[in-house]
Amino acid sequence: MTRMRQDLFDGSKGLDRGRPKWLEACWYLVKCVFFLSPLPWPSTWRCRLLRWFGADIGEGVVIKPRVNVHFPWKLEVGAHSWLGEEVFLLNFEPIRIGAHCCISQRAFLCTGNHDFRDPAFSYRNRPIVVEDGVWIGACVWVAPGVTVAEEAVVTAGSVVTNSLPSSMVCSGNPCVAVKDRWKK
Repeated sequence: MTRMRQDLFDGSKGLDRGRPKWLEACWYLVKCVFFLSPLPWPSTWRCRLLRWFGADIGEGVVIKPRVNVHFPWKLEVGAHSWLGEEVFLLNFEPIRIGAHCCISQRAFLCTGNHDFRDPAFSYRNRPIVVEDGVWIGACVWVAPGVTVAEEAVVTAGSVVTNSLPSSMVCSGNPCVAVKDRWKK
């Protein structure tokens, strides 16, 4: 029987940090003061700081307090999108959020994972794409490799492990399309 061997894990394999460690350390300090703090720093400041660290942030983006961005240089947010309080973007791989999106409070977009079949617990990371006009509800978890298609809605508390179709309300664990977003 194969057993988990944490002593075999090599954190340098399967994860491209994308920038030097000193820049990552600088980002962490900035993140602690301006992003993880409950202080209501202006959203425009947060957007500017993300841009300075390599993020592609569109105009009119709103970023609430306590938003946690792991690697800003692997983040793209389209114009007029909102990131709610305590959103966590674990972006070991790129996360692309389209224009006019709402990522509600405490949503967790997670591009990083481990291969549970590998005794060395190697990384199994994949990007996430959230297309234009998507609303991801509060406390939603989005898995690596997922695309949430244009104008979809993901209801609060859902667990998204597979890509979702456009213009649908999607719900549950696992999250599935349940009805057309625009039909009354």
